[in-house]
Amino acid sequence: MRAWTVRSRIVGLLTLLTLLSVFAAGLVAYFVERARVLEQVDANLQSALESGSVTVANAEQPWASADRALQAVVQRVASDDNTGTLGILDGSARWAPFIEPDVQLDALPGFVDRVVAETAGHETVMGTFVGDGRTVRYLAAPVVLGEPDRGRPPQAVFVTGYDVQGELAEIDDAARVFTITALLATVLTFLIGLWVSGRLLRPIRHMRDVAERSSAANLDERIPVGDGRDDVSQLAATVNRMLDRLGGALDSQRELLRDVGHELKTPITIVRGHLELVDPRDPADVAETRDLAIDELDRMARLVDDLRAAARLRDPGAFSIRPTDLAALTEQIAAKARAITGADIGDELSSAPVRAALDPDRITQAMLQLVANAVRHAQGPITIGSRVRGRDVELFVRDRGPGVPDELKAVIFDRFHRGVAQGRGDGGSGLGLSIVQLIAQTHGGRAWVADARSPLASGDDPRWGSEFILSLPGAVVAGDGSQEQDTRAGQDASAARAAATTEEQAWHRS
Repeated sequence: MRAWTVRSRIVGLLTLLTLLSVFAAGLVAYFVERARVLEQVDANLQSALESGSVTVANAEQPWASADRALQAVVQRVASDDNTGTLGILDGSARWAPFIEPDVQLDALPGFVDRVVAETAGHETVMGTFVGDGRTVRYLAAPVVLGEPDRGRPPQAVFVTGYDVQGELAEIDDAARVFTITALLATVLTFLIGLWVSGRLLRPIRHMRDVAERSSAANLDERIPVGDGRDDVSQLAATVNRMLDRLGGALDSQRELLRDVGHELKTPITIVRGHLELVDPRDPADVAETRDLAIDELDRMARLVDDLRAAARLRDPGAFSIRPTDLAALTEQIAAKARAITGADIGDELSSAPVRAALDPDRITQAMLQLVANAVRHAQGPITIGSRVRGRDVELFVRDRGPGVPDELKAVIFDRFHRGVAQGRGDGGSGLGLSIVQLIAQTHGGRAWVADARSPLASGDDPRWGSEFILSLPGAVVAGDGSQEQDTRAGQDASAARAAATTEEQAWHRS
């Protein structure tokens, strides 16, 4: 069995079970019908006896002798298939029906002598005789006129019998036909099972072939699924999606290795170039080269730290999403952001008084990264806030920098992409915003950037800025005063829009 395929095991076991079930049902039906036939034989023998008794008892004139009564009974009994009737007179076969019966009872060796011996006491006897290749179920009854003489054997004996094999031949024939039909049906079931299982399990064979051919160098092949809606087809589709994820992970890993190699190549080239050109006899040149090498090594160390942070965030156990007071979290983020060198965080916060399902530590990490990004690339006040849109939650960091060009908004959260246009520098590792995006995606949302502009801006003073937003869909936790919270959130939003006309709160999404 260990060498059998799953297909052969399933089809073989089901075929065996079908065969056993069919033959078990057939055997039960055969023996039930056989018992019914044997009971019917005994019932027919009793009916023949009753018919003979009526013939003797209801005669119009008294019988001249027992011989005449026996003759009448034997000749008037209706012959049936597989039956025989005999009249025994003075210990010898004397009378037979006018129509030759199927069973010649007098031709059975020893049958007449046995019947004579069994009826010697004037008793009606029912028994089974086996001889001459036949099994006969018979009934023998003495024919007596008047009171029987117990001192001597009866002169006349009426005998009728059935050939048991003949009576059972019909169900035996049916049993043979049933057996042949059952075997043919089982073979047909086996062949159909092989064909059906082959079609159903074909995706598994393709799965095995694809798994054997797949490697880190080639994950492009997929399992043909077709239009199947069974479990095996769904499994194949699931494996295809898994291969898509593995292929995406490998592509991302290759891209990461290329990007890391590119990012590390520049500082290594800079350090190597300066070390090759340094004049060891010039202390000033040595000191300058040392400072430059340390600065480049610090930049590589920051890159390595950010890579490790991004790798940790890909572990599902790194997140603990739970209901959190969004307003309190926004205030905590603002308090921590004020400790960042150069961060000008206002005292008034725009926050939503709801509870949201999120990981407060990771959201804090993402928001502080956005604040650090704003400090690095913009000047002026920075606004931190949160808001609710239906059941979605948005946290944002708004600055008064030169803004993000439209062509960069779609790629700014990509790994190792740095904004360098319109005054935005490139001194970071290039992983900060990609980490923010990873945190948002783990929450089922996304990070994106929009323009923010003051309503007091003019043509000479456009006062453009950027609003970096974390969108968390369906994060609002229902069931704890949500109606009141929605009302308060609406009032908060109205107050924020009214305050936007002042210089301190002059920014909004465009």
